[in-house]
Amino acid sequence: MFTSELSMAGLERARGSAFKTRLAQLIAQKTDAQTENAPQWAASYFDLISQWLAPLSFTLEQHGVPGAPFLIARRIEDPVLPTVLTYSHGDVVPGMEGDWAEGRDPWTLTEAGEHWFGRGIADNKGQFLVNLTAVETVLAERHALGFNLIWLIEMGEEIGSPGLAEICMLQAKALKADVLLASDGPRVAAETPTLFLGARGGMTFRLDLEHRESGRHSGNFGGALRNPAIELAHALTSIVDRNGGLQIDAWTPGHIPDATRAALKTITPAGGAVDEDWGVAGLTPAERIHAWSSAEVLALHAGHPPAPVNAIPPKASAWVQLRYAPGTRSEGLLEALRTHLDEAGFSDVTITPEGPSFRASATPVDHQAVKRLSGVIEAESGQPPAILPSLGGSLPNDIFREVLGLPTIWVPHSYPECSQHAPNEHLPKRLLFEATGLMAAILGSFAGTKPEDWH
Repeated sequence: MFTSELSMAGLERARGSAFKTRLAQLIAQKTDAQTENAPQWAASYFDLISQWLAPLSFTLEQHGVPGAPFLIARRIEDPVLPTVLTYSHGDVVPGMEGDWAEGRDPWTLTEAGEHWFGRGIADNKGQFLVNLTAVETVLAERHALGFNLIWLIEMGEEIGSPGLAEICMLQAKALKADVLLASDGPRVAAETPTLFLGARGGMTFRLDLEHRESGRHSGNFGGALRNPAIELAHALTSIVDRNGGLQIDAWTPGHIPDATRAALKTITPAGGAVDEDWGVAGLTPAERIHAWSSAEVLALHAGHPPAPVNAIPPKASAWVQLRYAPGTRSEGLLEALRTHLDEAGFSDVTITPEGPSFRASATPVDHQAVKRLSGVIEAESGQPPAILPSLGGSLPNDIFREVLGLPTIWVPHSYPECSQHAPNEHLPKRLLFEATGLMAAILGSFAGTKPEDWH
C-alpha cells in the first residue's frame, strides 16, 4: 500500500505494543462529558496525554471557561515555517454499560478477531492516537517536523463544544496557523482514504401541540374533537414529504456547486447501505448527505405508548433535527420553521430549540491545500482519496473556518460501521495501523513548503 519510508515507519510503529498499551490507557479514562465527574476525568485525561506530548518538545497550557477545559500544546520549530493547527476531543458519549455484546466493558480495550472494542476508540481517542503516533514517527525518522504544530484538545465536543469559540477568540494569537488538519468522523469506507472539508450544521427543535389538560374518551368524543397527535403528524409531513424530501426552502443551500457535484460523483455513502428512493428527488445519495439539507424526526410522543388507553391524547410532541449543508443561511432557521408552520395552518404548534447546535461551513473543494494533500494520499495509497465537501454529521468546523479564518481539512481514521455513539464501538486494527502510516506521510509533506502554499 505505502511507497515511502516514512509511511512504512508509521505503520510499523502503530503495530508495536506501545500503541495498544496507550490505546487501552485512553479508553480506560471514563471521560463521559455528561457525568458529574467530567471535570475530574478531564484533568486526568490531560495529565495522561501531557506525559506523551511534553517529551516531544510541546509547550503545554491549560485554558478554559467554567465547565469547559482545553489543552493547547505548541511545538514551534521556526516562525517562518508553515504552521498546522490540529484538533482532538477527549470526551465521549456515555459508556452504555451492560448493552455491549459478550459482556464487554466499554472502558476496557477488548480484542476480538480483527477488531478492537472500547468507548471512544473511533470517536475520538483512537484517531487522536493515530495522529500522535504519526507525529512521533516523523520526529523519529527526521529529528524535526519541518513545520510548526499546534494541538488544541477539548473535553466537550459531545455536548456541543461549549467554550470552544470563546477560547479560539481569546487565544487567537496562540492558535494562529495556516491550515487546520484534524481527524474525526468516518471514511466513506474502511478501505478508502477520505478527506472532508467541513460539516453540515445541526439544530434540533421540539414541536409541541396541546389542546387540553387531560384526555377525552375516544368513543364519546372521537371524530368530533381535535386530536393533537394527528395534527402534529400532518405538521411533520409539511416539513418533510412522504419520501423524506425537505420542504422548507430556507433550510437548504438552494443549489449544489458544480465542483461539489463533481467531487461527489463517484462517492457511494455507507457502502451503499442507503435507500436510493429516499430523500430529495433528483439528487444522488451522496449529494443528499454531503451537499444538501435533511430533517429527521428523532422522537414522537402522545398518549401513553407503553399501555395505550381509549382516550384522545391532550397533547403531542415531536423532536425534529435539521442537518443543513454549507451554503444554507445559518441565521433565521427557527424563524423559517415558524413561518412555514404558520403558512401551512399549524400556528398553534410551539417550537423550542433544544440541545447543541453547529453552524455549517466548508473549505472549497478546489482549494490548493486540498489538492496538495489529495496528491500525497494518492501517491502513498495508490488510489485517489474520496473528497467530501462536508461531513454528513456536525462538527465545530465553523469555529476554525470562521473564527480563526483557516482552510479546514479533515482526514478521518474511522469507518461507517464503527458503532460510535452506540454499544460495541470498535475499529479494525488494520485501519488504525494503515491510517498511522498514511498520516505520517501527510505530516511529512509539510516539510519544505511555505505558509502561503496552504492558504
